[in-house]
Amino acid sequence: QVQLVESGGGLVQAGGSLRLSCAASGRTFSGSTMGWFRQAPGKEREFVAAISWSGGSTTYATSVKGRFTVSRDNAKNTVYLQMNSLKPEDTAVYYCAAANIWGAVYSQNLYHAWGQGTQVTVSS
Repeated sequence: QVQLVESGGGLVQAGGSLRLSCAASGRTFSGSTMGWFRQAPGKEREFVAAISWSGGSTTYATSVKGRFTVSRDNAKNTVYLQMNSLKPEDTAVYYCAAANIWGAVYSQNLYHAWGQGTQVTVSS
């Protein structure tokens, strides 16, 4: 089983940038598909981005494509989410999650482990 801890959230002005990190413990990290999701107040949790175990495949929600970049460093057991050109509507708690396969990565049901989340607030 993999345990996940997010960090890097905070308050930023619109147009600014943040980089989230998700540190994993457990020997299965390097073989895991990793996903990022977010949940805004009063809304359902939604898919943001995902990356395959090798980093060779990535996919993004339409709302963040071209602004966010997901990457990973398997030697450091860490996955990152670089967020640029942030907008107030990006305000949410961001979660990372781990899955055993590269499948329907936009579906929360694929993932078996979740972090506790990190708050991102974008002011206008």
